[in-house]
Amino acid sequence: MIRQRAKAGFVGRRAQLTLFTENLAKDPFSEEAPADFLFHVRGVGGVGKSTLLRQWQDAARRADAVTAVVDENDVHGVQQALVELVRQLEAQGGPCKEFGKAVEQSGREQAAQAEPLPVDSEASVSSRVMTQAALGATSLIPGAGFVTAMANPEAAAQGLDRLRSASRSRSQRRGGRGGELGLSRAFVAELERLCRRKRWVVLFFDTWEQTAHYLDGWLLRLLDEEFGPVPANVVIVLAGRDELAGRDWAPLRAHVVDVPLEVFTEAETRALLTSRGVTEPAVAEAVLQLSMGLPLLVELLSLARPNTVEDLDAGGDFADVAVERFVQWITDPKKREAVRACALPLQLNEDIFDAAAGPEAEGLWEWLCGQPFVSGRGDYKHYHAVVRASMIHQQRAHSPQGWASAHIRLADVQAAWRGSVEERLPEAKRWEEVEWRRHRADETYHRLCAYPGTYLTAALEQLVHGAGQSVAVLRQWIETFEQAARDTAEPILLLWAGRLQSALTSDDPVLACLGVLLSHGGLSADGRSRAFTYRGNRLYFCDREEEALAELDRAVALNTRNGTAWSRRGEVHRWFGHYDQAIADFTTALELEPTDAWSLTLRGETHQQAGRYAAAVADLTTALEHDPTSAWALSARGISHRQAGHYDRAIADLTSALENDPTLTWVRSQLGDTHRQAGSYDQAIAEYTAALELDPTYAWALAGRGEAHQRAGRHDQAIAEYTAALELDPTYAWAHASRGHAHHQCNRYEQAIAEYTAALRLDPTYAWALGARGEVHRAVGNYREAVADLTAALESDPAYAWAHATRGHAHHQAGRYDQAVSDLTAALGLDPNYAWAHATRVQVHRQAGRREEARRDLARAIEAHPEDVSCTFEKLMFEAVEGRPQSSAEQWNQLISSKVNPTNAETSFLNLLRSLFIDTENHVREAAEELLATHQGRGDLADLHSYLVELSVLADELGVRARQCRDLIMEHDPDVGRP
Repeated sequence: MIRQRAKAGFVGRRAQLTLFTENLAKDPFSEEAPADFLFHVRGVGGVGKSTLLRQWQDAARRADAVTAVVDENDVHGVQQALVELVRQLEAQGGPCKEFGKAVEQSGREQAAQAEPLPVDSEASVSSRVMTQAALGATSLIPGAGFVTAMANPEAAAQGLDRLRSASRSRSQRRGGRGGELGLSRAFVAELERLCRRKRWVVLFFDTWEQTAHYLDGWLLRLLDEEFGPVPANVVIVLAGRDELAGRDWAPLRAHVVDVPLEVFTEAETRALLTSRGVTEPAVAEAVLQLSMGLPLLVELLSLARPNTVEDLDAGGDFADVAVERFVQWITDPKKREAVRACALPLQLNEDIFDAAAGPEAEGLWEWLCGQPFVSGRGDYKHYHAVVRASMIHQQRAHSPQGWASAHIRLADVQAAWRGSVEERLPEAKRWEEVEWRRHRADETYHRLCAYPGTYLTAALEQLVHGAGQSVAVLRQWIETFEQAARDTAEPILLLWAGRLQSALTSDDPVLACLGVLLSHGGLSADGRSRAFTYRGNRLYFCDREEEALAELDRAVALNTRNGTAWSRRGEVHRWFGHYDQAIADFTTALELEPTDAWSLTLRGETHQQAGRYAAAVADLTTALEHDPTSAWALSARGISHRQAGHYDRAIADLTSALENDPTLTWVRSQLGDTHRQAGSYDQAIAEYTAALELDPTYAWALAGRGEAHQRAGRHDQAIAEYTAALELDPTYAWAHASRGHAHHQCNRYEQAIAEYTAALRLDPTYAWALGARGEVHRAVGNYREAVADLTAALESDPAYAWAHATRGHAHHQAGRYDQAVSDLTAALGLDPNYAWAHATRVQVHRQAGRREEARRDLARAIEAHPEDVSCTFEKLMFEAVEGRPQSSAEQWNQLISSKVNPTNAETSFLNLLRSLFIDTENHVREAAEELLATHQGRGDLADLHSYLVELSVLADELGVRARQCRDLIMEHDPDVGRP
């Protein structure tokens, strides 16, 4: 009732109200005189900013607007602010379904970001198996243009494994603003929907001096239309004590309608007093002097109904006097005590009111909410800062013991409520629960107010945990601490509040605040261990792995029972590829907490990356026994099955993960990867397409779909997909490299080199791109450049077996046989199952004139790889070179006929082999001309030329055909056989 009467008797600010009302009467879409869209109301506390915003909100609704307002009680991060804004908009404009979906997706993404990411590793066995099946047997025969590094099974497998790593790269490990971006885009889409139905949408942001910490950068991005076009009939109103930050807001300065609020003039003060029934001239003059024109104090003093000057005559701070006079003139003692008691909590709802005011105040909650200094929307109310500061100052000064007792009582109440929440939450989940954090923060505030020195260390340890959650939670916790410091005026609290606030302004607030907290010598060993744990985790997410490892070492040294530190250190070791150390750390974490599904899943993924697929599946299965619906564990087990070559099991697990949550785009893409590796390209494309229907901006799915098209021989479609992925993410190095791969397969060598170079500008240590560019140089006969790139690839990844083998290939073609053998031997040392490297080493020995060594090496190769076509090819070629081609004619026929769905280049090469070894009529010229028409590179032709040189010395018909083919190639490119 008081608030309604105050609204009806609103006095002052007529010019400001008229300004806003006239703006709402304009045409927002007019080009000549459009309405203003950005207002900034500013002035000191108590000057009436919030009251003016309420009047503007009423005016907006009368002008057919939907409105929403948030202040410091609603805002501890962008998501909280948007959720509250949408809640109010929905109440007026109907359901905001798209935003609701975005909130759900954001929650899933936050959960996914907590999951560890895949790490680069050598190609898995399954990748090699898949590639061999996809490319077909004949593609491994040396000597044709399609026999490039990227058509080599090891190379393709390395590329596929790097796709998995690139898709969730270290930049995505940081978490970043992915969820915020999606929410913001959905929010703008809802604004657009509402603006089609309503004349205006007006958004009010009160107490901007506090909420700007969370929203300033976001609002600038909104106005810059980073989240989509903002409709012209959206109006934004900011209200705060300070001017807008000059540098950040400078580009928008011309668009901001500045509305400075001054204290009431004498005429406005007298008009308000008259409207409230205060007409005695002497009393009005006394109110004018005491309030100094501050509207809040004028309102409080007028509501007290002073009859004489003596009623106002008191010394002290004018705000304290005004507030105290207002309280004293509340005639009902129960109401008077309720007003004072409810100043102590930071925020109020009916439960907190009952706890603070006690049973004597039963039935007074609605009365209190109607007071002019109480405001707030939604679940919580709060006192105006000026009024609350005055009341708590007086209570602390007048009765220190009563002050402490009241705060302890409120702290105990919050602790009891916190305990009720804990009954339904496991300990590890408490800090993730908003309700639990609110009770914990309010409890901490009250205990600090009661006994600042005694509770300081415990409060700082709570801040350590807050820092471990997020910047928003940390900021909220520091604000609570700072409020306790102001309310108690305790020097030690004020000192710590200042240090923490200063740390919040650093480039990385979490690291800076944890550093400040660690400087407190009173922290317990567990508290210090937790601080080092959170610092290590933060450094890891900032790509500072060495520093992260050092901090986590300190954490476990301080507290060997800190399971989180062991697990986090294991994750860093996993990223470095220190798999045994990682598994040891995860095992320690599991000894401390055997049911920790997180550590079980991490250990399973580490086994997977180390190639121990059975151990991986065992751990992941145990993790699923503890959490059967974990999409992360299901998908990780599916990936393990896939890498072991068990595609059916992989598909089953990934499908189960999607049944638990059909919106997991990354799992959908993993399912696409599995179908692609199994050679089911159409099914793979269907899964990638489904992922893109969920998220059209998902560059990984676009790139995966491109890879599937490429494996199916549709290179132009693949290039289109990679291009679309790069339009979404120009920094996607893998997509550049894959587009280069597609160009390479189409013999567009210059475009291929340009794409690999673009990838390397983004990531100069990208071993796959370095190796692939080296392979293109080799294919066109630039052996020096090829060796340089492949050497750089090996410097980046010394265990890169394919790069060793391909560099050996380049040395061979350049005539450096010993270096070729050395590199090929190194490749086999890294991967004894690398059949192509073994076959190529046989070729090098034989063509270097070391026939006996070649013969022995061939025997070893055939024994080790009896089914491998590259080894079979070298065996048949050896027999042909020694003049025994007819003895293996049937085997040549089987080898040449084994290729399924060959490309044009493959077909031309197979026809040439057939004309050399099988056909009774001489069609060598036609076959050679067909091959040369496919534009083979010089390096690829050099392979074929080297075989033809060996065969040309034969005196039989095969020798004649070989010489004829050799001469045609030399006529096409006289330099083809030169180093």
